[in-house]
Amino acid sequence: IVGLASPFPQAPKAAALWALLMGGGDGITDVPAGRWNADTVFDAAGGPGSVNNRSGGFLADADAFDHDFFGIAPREARAMDPHQRLLLQSAWRAFEDAALDPRAQAGSNTGVYVGVMANEWSLQMRDLPRITPQLGSGNGYFMTANRVSYQLNLQGPSMAIDTACSSSLVAVHLACVALRAGDCRQAPAGGVNLPLA
Repeated sequence: IVGLASPFPQAPKAAALWALLMGGGDGITDVPAGRWNADTVFDAAGGPGSVNNRSGGFLADADAFDHDFFGIAPREARAMDPHQRLLLQSAWRAFEDAALDPRAQAGSNTGVYVGVMANEWSLQMRDLPRITPQLGSGNGYFMTANRVSYQLNLQGPSMAIDTACSSSLVAVHLACVALRAGDCRQAPAGGVNLPLA
């Protein structure tokens, strides 16, 4: 591992995550105002249509995305699954952390391996009059990895992996296998999970 990007709850960077863990923290907080009113869905017994807690792990800026920076039209950026936006930013930061110019990787034999599960962005497809080509292409798991490959013009293997809770670990394993086999020269690998519903 030569570069790292790790936006986690209460730890937007790897150094912050390390400090949080070394300090005995866990990143879990009360539901932030503006996400939802936790009291309206709370039920200690966890009955149907409710949750039995008022806390969780929340990224502070999961909705922040500079579409101009990545050369993505505003309409397409709005239709993109937030998983894709987060992965694009993280891949860029991981290249920078590895002291590599992300733009200079264009055309390289670089693979992308992404662990992903629980794609809730597909709920957008229920509003038939709003469906656009951008919304449609933004919904598949495959697009999480393919979006990074496409936007950065990476020419190696590009795949999304869903093995439930082990998705990220399997993505890293498959990236290592591909590197050893010579399928690619380098490979951003990791995972993303943003429960949205």
